[in-house]
Amino acid sequence: MNKELAIRMNEQIQKEFYSAYLYLSMSVYLEKENLKGFANWYRVQAQEERDHALIFMYYMQSVGEDIELLAIDKPDNAFASVSGILDRTLAHEQLVTSLIHNMMSVAIDTKDFAAHSLLQWFVDEQVEEEDNARNNIAQFKLSGTNFLFNMDQQMGARVYAPSAKLTQMAAK
Repeated sequence: MNKELAIRMNEQIQKEFYSAYLYLSMSVYLEKENLKGFANWYRVQAQEERDHALIFMYYMQSVGEDIELLAIDKPDNAFASVSGILDRTLAHEQLVTSLIHNMMSVAIDTKDFAAHSLLQWFVDEQVEEEDNARNNIAQFKLSGTNFLFNMDQQMGARVYAPSAKLTQMAAK
């Protein structure tokens, strides 16, 4: 694996764990606001982000690369509103998308087809992540405060299911 790509993947492991911490901190805030459904949604999101970190770790191990677990920054948890959290979620997912795209560019430039295959899964995943974030914002804007209770119940119905990619990578 190209050295630059290995460095970026190690950094991405850190970013994915940071994302999990960020979403857990959002969940804590939402729980305090008695929005248990929203809190659940963000706990599930945190689990997905942790899974993403593990997928990168398993991949790097499978190609014989060293893994360096970098320090995880404390997320800023100064939240003021649900709409602020939803907006911040979209912005964060857009940042993650840019990081994935940067790694994909390196994989393409260095003709690392195996990394390209892995990263294509993440490109597709980020399309879904940004779409979910935009949909949550749109539903919240449409709903207003009267519908907040119903949206909270809907978000509370989300359950965690490990991705097939994680299960596949962990089995190797």
